[in-house]
Order: sequence, then structure tokens, then C-alpha cells
Amino acid sequence: MELLLPFTIQPSLSKIFYTDKIFLTGSCFSEEIGNRMKDLKFYILQNPNGILYDPVSICSALVSYAGNKKYREEDLFFMNDLWNSWQHHSVFSGTGKDIVLKNINHSQQVAHAFLKDASWLIITPGTSYNYILKESAIAVANCHKAPSRIFEKNLLPTEEIISELTNTITKLQAFNPQLKIIFTISPVRHVRDGVIENNRSKARLIEAIHFVAEKMDHVFYFPAYELVIDVLRDYRFYKNDFVHANDSAVEFVFENFCNTFLDENAKKIMSEIKEIVTAMNHRPFQAGSASHKKFRDSQLEKIKKISAKYPFLNFSKEENFFSEMINKSN
Repeated sequence: MELLLPFTIQPSLSKIFYTDKIFLTGSCFSEEIGNRMKDLKFYILQNPNGILYDPVSICSALVSYAGNKKYREEDLFFMNDLWNSWQHHSVFSGTGKDIVLKNINHSQQVAHAFLKDASWLIITPGTSYNYILKESAIAVANCHKAPSRIFEKNLLPTEEIISELTNTITKLQAFNPQLKIIFTISPVRHVRDGVIENNRSKARLIEAIHFVAEKMDHVFYFPAYELVIDVLRDYRFYKNDFVHANDSAVEFVFENFCNTFLDENAKKIMSEIKEIVTAMNHRPFQAGSASHKKFRDSQLEKIKKISAKYPFLNFSKEENFFSEMINKSN
């Protein structure tokens, strides 16, 4: 009895290795995937501007990293007692203009250096809508809860999305010739735009990204959107807001992503790391018992062995966790 729509994803011929540098940018769903990769010790950098949703904002940010753009005071604005940037998420906002500018430019420098040597770039747009400041005609990446009357809401034409993506990829691959790019589309529903409007928006992303992936070398598409919307297709795989995919759905997507793109050795390493991560989340009934001490010692021994086997991985966090656990019980 089939309880899920059969859906086969062909494994990619280009594989991700554990030593690869992986750059992720886009919507909150990209952070869900990125956080899992980070926990499993992939070498990643994600969202140096904070979360970005539309392809124009994502492309603008990527071009700024390649060009090592330096932001200036005039790029900031003051609103609601905070200094903000129209091109950055509110995580960069703050009360001190100099500190905000310093943090933004430090993130730019880190992104520039990382992207220069990255093997993979994973781009996850969430919507075809963007917002433009009426006064200056500048497209913004984040509205910072400013009054809606100062923006023009714009549904990007498919042709414009294709043009933005094509031009950006051309610049990125000139900047870093080894770079391979994976597109996914966020399955998060932008219901504030409206259900019909959200579907129009996603349809334009799908058409544009497939067009670009088919036309350009070293560009791939991974169907995260289809896995949630068409394969799982049930509200039990969403959080209580019926908009964001829950942990089970994200894990399902991530497993399929790993099966599609990871090389066999990377899968083996990931499996070993996952055992240690799972052990860290274990909550004992009797923390001071002999059996729990044996459990802690065995985890430290595992960490020692895996560190020797894969010296490019850093297990200091896990080693400190289990060592401190022993110290607390003594």
C-alpha cells in the first residue's frame, strides 16, 4: 500500500565531499538545511546578509560578495530607534551606527573570502515578490516593518528573474571557476501575499530556475519544494502556522538531498558524526550512575577515534560537552 506519491530523484553525477566549502543563501528554509549541515560538520557559510527571500535581493547580495563591496554610512537609515540596512536582515540592526556598519562589512569580507574558494553554492529563493522604495526606486531585501505606503510591491516577471540569475551566475563563475550551484525553492508558503498570489510567485521561480539550470553549466536543481508540496502534501508535516515545514519534513528533504548529492564516503562520515550528535542530545535519568559514566567515556573514545580518522573535522565542542559532564559528576 503506497502512502506517499512515488518520486524518484536521480543522483547527481557531481558530488559533495566533506572537505568542500558550501555557501548557502536564501530563505528561512535554507537556514533549516544549513543548520543541519553545520551540526553535521560540513564546512558552510550561510546568509551573510541574513535571510533573503526574492531573487533580486539574493542576486544583489551575491554580486556584492564577489565584488567585496564595502558599505558606507549613507547605506544605513535610522528607524524605530535602530540603524538598519535595506539590503540586510534585521539581525544586523542596532542602536550604534558604527557597530552596525562594522558588522555588515565584516560579514561582507568573510563572504568574499569564502565564496572565492567555495565548491558549492546553494540558493533557495522563497518568493517572486519584491519591494521597491517609492522615493528612490531602490529594491529592498527587508522592509524592517516600515510603513507599507513607502513601498511598491512588485511581482517579478519570469524573464526578469531569468536575466538576474543568468547575469549573477556568469559573474560568480568568472569570480570562482570551480563553483557549482544548486537551486532549491523554499516550500514555505507566503500566505500573507495570498494563496493564489503565492502560487503565481512560486510558479515563476520554478519556470525561471529550470530554464537557467537547463541552459547553464554546473547548475543543478534539487526539488525541495516538490518533496514537501507534492510528496508529503499533508499539514501534519507543517508547523502550527500551516506555513513552515516542521522538523520531520525538513529531515525528509535533507535525507533526499544527501542521497542525491553526497559522495559515499561523505555519507559514511555523516553517519558517524550523527551518532555523536544524537548522544549529545541524550538526557540521562541518573547522571551520576556508573552506566552513564561508561556512556560518557565511550563517547569521548568515539570522538578521539573519529578525530584521528578525519583530522579536517573539529570536535572540540563535543569533546568539551562530554568532558564537562564528567567534571560536573565528580
